[in-house]
Parts: sequence; structure tokens; C-alpha cells
Amino acid sequence: MNEQTINPHFEDFLFDWKQKTYFLVGGYGSSKSYHALLKVVLKLLEEKRTCLVVRQVYETIRESCFSLIKEIVTGLGLYSKFKFTKSPMEVQFPNGSKIIFKGGDDSEKLKSIHNVSIVFIEECSEVNEEVFKELLGRLRHPVLSLHIILSTNPVSKDNWSYRFFFKDDLTGHFRLDDEELYEKRVVIKHNTYYHHSVADDNKFLPASYIEQLEEMKSFDPDMYRIAREGKFGISGMRVFPQFETMKANKMHESIQKITNPTRKCGMDFGFADSYNALYRMVIDNDKNILYVHWEYYTRGLTDPEIAEDIKEFAFSKELVEADSAEPKTIAYFRQNGFNMRSARKYKGSRLQYTKKVKRFKKIIVSDACPNAIRELQYLTFKKDKQGKIREDEFSIDPHSLSAIWYGLSTYNHIDLKGDKMELTKESLGIW
Repeated sequence: MNEQTINPHFEDFLFDWKQKTYFLVGGYGSSKSYHALLKVVLKLLEEKRTCLVVRQVYETIRESCFSLIKEIVTGLGLYSKFKFTKSPMEVQFPNGSKIIFKGGDDSEKLKSIHNVSIVFIEECSEVNEEVFKELLGRLRHPVLSLHIILSTNPVSKDNWSYRFFFKDDLTGHFRLDDEELYEKRVVIKHNTYYHHSVADDNKFLPASYIEQLEEMKSFDPDMYRIAREGKFGISGMRVFPQFETMKANKMHESIQKITNPTRKCGMDFGFADSYNALYRMVIDNDKNILYVHWEYYTRGLTDPEIAEDIKEFAFSKELVEADSAEPKTIAYFRQNGFNMRSARKYKGSRLQYTKKVKRFKKIIVSDACPNAIRELQYLTFKKDKQGKIREDEFSIDPHSLSAIWYGLSTYNHIDLKGDKMELTKESLGIW
């Protein structure tokens, strides 16, 4: 077997088999996929094992992992001793080990896999979280140690891979601060080997490739963060960069201290596929802060069931401004004692209501409102085919934002001179 030249930053990773999980994240051209597969090949030459290699789309494996394994085996001078089968794709080793390949786009086929002791998921951020969990269940062998290796380019912090391996603000789950990984480059924690790499760690890259990555900094900061720095972040322009979260008890204390509060409630209606969202909000007019402190978020319920769930509003007579697209629903709630009225919708209202929310100096959401946090914390604007921001369309359909829009439909900000903004029919919800 020929000696194989490797990048020094990957040497420890290559020969470490003490952990169950190996998570490699990095920028473009860092050689993480190459070294992950080299690690697998060397292990399967040493011990008779079966390794499963997965990408989200099966057809992309042929020109990526399958081709890369051929390159690795050729470099080791062992190509003639291996058997490569194209249909189905499989690599057979001289000692009886083998590598099989599956796509996350056909999860049913994953359920028929047995005696797999190593799984490698390339571009794991593209694979559904359900597929990842299924693969964990497929990873079993009566004798051999079990290992799962994942590689990815970093994407948004709302991707499951970030929420699982680092932290999830919605659930409070925490494993590792990603900033610690960027600083230390290698971290071993919770039986997981974390490895961060960038193009500079690949000694075989031409300088021109790194120069191309550097050029992204001036025209595409998002892609620069992913491709050059290899860091998770927020993909796209955030709708609410002033968004913060706060513990419920602390928010209660903060709201009690407001000397000039405005209280608002807003509701968006859904049923089967979309959600019913109802929020209580308090505005600190002096500091221009919006507090979102109470949430009702559900789907698949009838109007009577919802009315029972939120009957406290019928007793409190709090004004709820709701989605005007559902006049019959609003009429039902009014007939049952709720102080509910239609919020104004008009051409361009999505954009105007979004701008109204963005005008708050801070938007602080209680941890008692997990769905608002999930939808709004990393919410970004959509882009059109030319890459231009669409200020009235978003990366997801945020039901919490719709409810907040409606609740604030008649609210008017204090302008920079300390006076109320001019009242209009649209701002008052009158038509």
C-alpha cells in the first residue's frame, strides 16, 4: 500500500476511533469529505466492516462519494484489489469489508439495512432530521464498535444539524457553543469529535482558489461566511435584527416597571395545515420596546374547541384584533362573548405592518412563546430570481408574525420628535 499524504489538521481525526460521533464542519475546499472517506477506507482495510454512505439525493453520490473513494483507493495503490459495482453502487474490499450507498430521498430503503457499524453522512445539513434519526437506529452490530461521521458546510442556525450538535434556543438544548469550536478547531464533548476546517487547512489547494473565496466578502457576505469562514449563521437578511429572548419571570418584572404601557392582542386563524396563533403584547412607549409575553398556538381544532381553550379572553374582554379574512370566525367569537374585531388588510399591508414591527428598538419575546421564537428569531426575507430582497415575503410562513401584525394594526409609533405619527384609515383599521 502506498503512503498517502494528508493535511496535518486532519491527522488526529483520521486515526481517532474513540468517539461514537464525528462532526466535521467547514468551508469550501477544506478537504473534510476527502479525509472522512479516507478515514473510512483505512478502517475497513483494518477490520471487516460494512459502512453506509448517505447523501440526501442518491443520484448525486456517483459523482461525489463513489468517485472520491475510487480516487483514494487509486492513491493507495490498491485499485486492482477492489471491486466497484455501479448498479447498485457498492465498493467491495479485499478482506470482505464493503461500502454501500443510499439516498435520504428514499428513507424506506434505509429500514432494510442491517449490520452496519459505520455511517457517513455527507452534506448532513441537506438530509432531513428524520433520516438522521433513522440512521442512528440502523447503526447496530453485535460485536463491532459503532460510529457515525457527518460532514457539512455550515448553513443557517435554524438547520437541524446546528440545533442538534450545538444549541437550540427554542427547547433550551445545549451541547457546544459553535464559537468555541471556531476558536479551538477541535473539541471533544458528549462522545462527539467536533472538527472545524477552512480552505487554508488544505495544503493542496492553489492560491487562486482561496483568492476566489476571498472575493465573496465584498459582494456576498452570507456565502463568504459559509464558504470562506466555515461558520454557521443566518442565511439571508434578517427581518428583525433587534430580536431578543427573555425568561418569562424576568419579562414579567420588566413589564411591571413600564410607566406608559400599551397592551395589544392579535390573532391569526388556521385549521388543518396552518396554525391558529394568538399573542398578548405590551409596548413600552417611552423606550420603544415590544414585549411578546403570552402565546396560544395550535392547529386542527374547531372554533368551539379554540373558544374553550382561550375562554379567559371572553371573561377579560381584552380586545383581540384578528385576521379579517375570516369574518364568520370573528362573528362566532363575538357571539360567544369575545371582544374581537377584524384587523385591516389592504394592498401593501404586509409590507407596511412589517415595517411597523421593525420600527421597534427591541422586540423581546418571552421563552413562554416558543413558536414565536422559532419563527421570528432567524426569519429572513425571500429573494426574487434576480437576488433582490422581497420585503413582504419571508423564508417561512410565520403565523406568529401575522398575529403580531393584526394586534398592532391600530398602533401608532411615536415619531423621532416625540409626537404620534399621523393617523390614517389604514393605521386605525378603518375602511
